[in-house]
Amino acid sequence: MIITAAPKREVGSSILLSGNEAVAQGAVEAGVLVAVGYPGTPSTEILESIADRTDIDVRWSPNEKVALDVALGASLGGVRSMATMKHVGLNVAADTFMTTAYTGVGAGLVIVVADDPGMHSSQNEQDTRAYARMGCVPLLEPTNSAEAKAYTALAFEISEQFDTPVLVRTTTRTSHNRGLVELAPRVEHSTIGFTPDPTKYVMIPGHARRRRPVVLERLAQMSQYAEESSLTEEFGTGTDFGVVTSGISHHYVREVIPDARILKLGMSYPLPIERIREFAASVDRLFVVEELDPYVENDLLAAGIAVEGKSLFPQAGELNPDIVRAGFAKAGIVEEGLTIVPAPTTVTRPPLMCPGCPHTPPYLALKRLGAVVTGDIGCYTLAALEPLSSMDTCVAMGSSIGMAIGMAASGGADGPVVATIGDSTFLHGGIAGLADAVYAQANITVLILDNGTTAMTGGQEHPGTGVTLQGTPATPVDLLGMCKAVGVRDIRVVDPYDLAATYGALEDAISHAGPSVVITNRPCVEAPMKVRDTPFKVIADACTACQACMTPGCPSIVWSDELFEGRRKVVIDEVTCTGCTLCVQLCPPHAIVLVTNEEETANV
Repeated sequence: MIITAAPKREVGSSILLSGNEAVAQGAVEAGVLVAVGYPGTPSTEILESIADRTDIDVRWSPNEKVALDVALGASLGGVRSMATMKHVGLNVAADTFMTTAYTGVGAGLVIVVADDPGMHSSQNEQDTRAYARMGCVPLLEPTNSAEAKAYTALAFEISEQFDTPVLVRTTTRTSHNRGLVELAPRVEHSTIGFTPDPTKYVMIPGHARRRRPVVLERLAQMSQYAEESSLTEEFGTGTDFGVVTSGISHHYVREVIPDARILKLGMSYPLPIERIREFAASVDRLFVVEELDPYVENDLLAAGIAVEGKSLFPQAGELNPDIVRAGFAKAGIVEEGLTIVPAPTTVTRPPLMCPGCPHTPPYLALKRLGAVVTGDIGCYTLAALEPLSSMDTCVAMGSSIGMAIGMAASGGADGPVVATIGDSTFLHGGIAGLADAVYAQANITVLILDNGTTAMTGGQEHPGTGVTLQGTPATPVDLLGMCKAVGVRDIRVVDPYDLAATYGALEDAISHAGPSVVITNRPCVEAPMKVRDTPFKVIADACTACQACMTPGCPSIVWSDELFEGRRKVVIDEVTCTGCTLCVQLCPPHAIVLVTNEEETANV
């Protein structure tokens, strides 16, 4: 393993930072004192990159709404605050977000939301710009790491100038690509303290009605700011055509047509309509290149500005230079045929559970029991794919339990109804669902897959881990005690590596009338550190090619070139094998045995 030292962050130096790291650096330089979020790709690394700072309170919250609540409370208390999340996380935080536009802020409040065009790691593809318009909240859109840092710092100033939360929208490419960023000194701000003002901060209907005109007046002021701001930049010359872009799309246009006349929008809500109108008047044709929905295009059309956009560039998925080139070729601006992005030469490998994943055995058991499984968001969602094929629904964080209640109530399930949910997801949004299951006396089983971390996004801490993001010991939430507290009477805790015990626990729980809970209790094999025990090997002469060990889909078990009665035998990759014993329990001829110490030494 090659370990690369972290770059020295000396004021005045330029270093390579990802967009996420640059956002964090911008917040640091702006004097942020509270930074809160919930991990979710592609936003996770923002907080992780500054977790080692002792001058900032950096923390994970159980979910995005709590994170925004904490950030808002800190802002009203008089310190600059930031909340981070991915696009679907803003759905969770939307209740607080929409009313925060009415209350305004104390010190600057910035909400960083990372969208995921192309759904690389998400269950849907939505556009955060919709929330900016709905909430009348300004939205900044950086195109690269340097702008990610600069825009984040500027967002705090805009927040305080206009008494509003500010959205900073990134996408997967801006979040994870790296670019040179020049570092500036941190600017400290004195804590201004909380000034009680019930008419501003207590949103009962009478107060909220008086705040609505304030929000609209503020929007008009921000629109004027957008017209005059240097966030809107013009590039290139020529009058044949012009392009309005924002975010990563700007780079795609520059790559395809380097000398194109471009108006780049750093603030994509509210739009600088009059500047765009002037730009449009100076060219013969106007195009909008934007990822996802046609927000800019529709606003320009509504303003009476002739523009071409989604008729040329797709609304689904992320853009790339080839897609942008194809759109301009269709418009007759460039020639067709040139490919910028080469086709992949590797074979696509379907995603699988990690070798030794403790979530695999429960799904084998559920499949054998014929359960109808309402799933949730986590690594275990991969159980929906072959060869496990044992998850029937997955919608949103914490939805599995409520959906199980409804599925059981419908009477339409052909088998017992089981909700599966991870420990982090349970604390994020599953507790209320479990309380409802008790309240409704729903005939369901809830399987809590406790692996002691937020595994899907890289092994982050949560309230059940007993440690904070900054490494401070904390009192862990007791999942068993939590289930008892909401009224569940039938609860079992089981070691998932014991396949027979896991099957028995689930079988017994399913047979119980009313709500029941099964909790598995093995740590994630990859986080916070890799869990590796003595690996196993296959005795080739004893293998009968029954292929039972292939049932879990463990990546460490692969086909060999040997045959037995026309069927292929298997071998185990001893380097990746974690020694979990699951394959041993599934092997009828007992052909799988531990690697000896001598063999391990030889392999190393």
